[in-house]
Amino acid sequence: MDSIIEKFRQKIESTEVDFVRSRLDSINWNARLIGIKGPRGVGKTTLMLQYIKKNFPADSSALYVSLDNIWFAANTLSSLTDQFVKRGGKYLFLDEVHKYPNWAQELKNIYDDYPKLKVVFTGSSMLEILNARADLSRRAIVYSMQGLSYREYLQLEHGINLPVVSLKEILEDHVSIARKVNSKVKPLQYFDDYIRRGYYPFFREVPELYLQRLEEVVNMTLEIELPLLRKVDIAYVPKLKQLLHIISESVPFIPNVSKLSERIGINRNTFITYLYFLNEAHIIRNLYKDATGVSQLQKPDKIYLDNTNFQFAFAASNAQKGSLRETFFANQMSFQHEVEYTEQGDFLIDRKWTFEIGGQLKTTRQVKKVKNSFVAADDLEYGNANKIPLWMFGLMY
Repeated sequence: MDSIIEKFRQKIESTEVDFVRSRLDSINWNARLIGIKGPRGVGKTTLMLQYIKKNFPADSSALYVSLDNIWFAANTLSSLTDQFVKRGGKYLFLDEVHKYPNWAQELKNIYDDYPKLKVVFTGSSMLEILNARADLSRRAIVYSMQGLSYREYLQLEHGINLPVVSLKEILEDHVSIARKVNSKVKPLQYFDDYIRRGYYPFFREVPELYLQRLEEVVNMTLEIELPLLRKVDIAYVPKLKQLLHIISESVPFIPNVSKLSERIGINRNTFITYLYFLNEAHIIRNLYKDATGVSQLQKPDKIYLDNTNFQFAFAASNAQKGSLRETFFANQMSFQHEVEYTEQGDFLIDRKWTFEIGGQLKTTRQVKKVKNSFVAADDLEYGNANKIPLWMFGLMY
């Protein structure tokens, strides 16, 4: 255990807190059991370490450990927890829980056996909380995390601090918001940079290798997490990559399930299930006319890549402005709102607002007869009436 404590101290020393994700402030850290889910590379580990550094002294009260540590080859999480509590531990932070066998059962036991201990854990976006063998849904408060918003990118890369604005504020007062933002920064100045390379926080580490690292993130998800968490046969991974390549060449993609499943060489139901898994993994985004109770065998009405950066990593030559705009809008909006397919416009949000996405010259003509309809237009610094600048939807978290 001493080796784990030493590594924890080293990580804390190297953790910077100059920039902290907005997600940190929206988590109720007083809960006894907290889960943070999200795809690879979005910054779950950094968020947890930053919280520790900002809130705990360098004593024995808090401990961070990654459950893929080789120490667990000969030791259990339960024994670590017992030693930690006996040494005065009060806050246990567990990273990568999905890589530890029987994690849900042991967390349940820890929750029940140590009522004064608070536990925070992170895991894959595909982590099963409700359907795990030990149901943690009544015990754990689970938060989701995704990549940087445009607002966070501006703060991290350019030191420009803008307030978070809600969708309600945007719809009711976007002209005023635009005026305040334009007094600090030209919002379109860095927008294309964000679209190309600003979604994952590691874009700053080795900028010239960023797109290559994105491919590695996706490969790790397909080759490790899907077989581990969704029991996908590793022999099918090449077919998943082929499917992803087809989608990236023609997003937004309206799937012809029969033709595509035949082309890839898998049956229809398996094909649709794979689409569902790729959506869970935050590699693609499936849109449905009715997203309520979507099952693994329900065909999506439209498919996008999860974020715009993937387009440049997978098929840069097919990076069309229109699809990038729609991908950006769906990605930023989906973090806190329900996004569904609609035949009147491009997106239906929370079953209340209809949005058409387009360029500067886009008019409201296509949705003028639709109640609560708006246009999100690119290349605009200011909007007017129901026409809102597209970049503004990147300020919502």
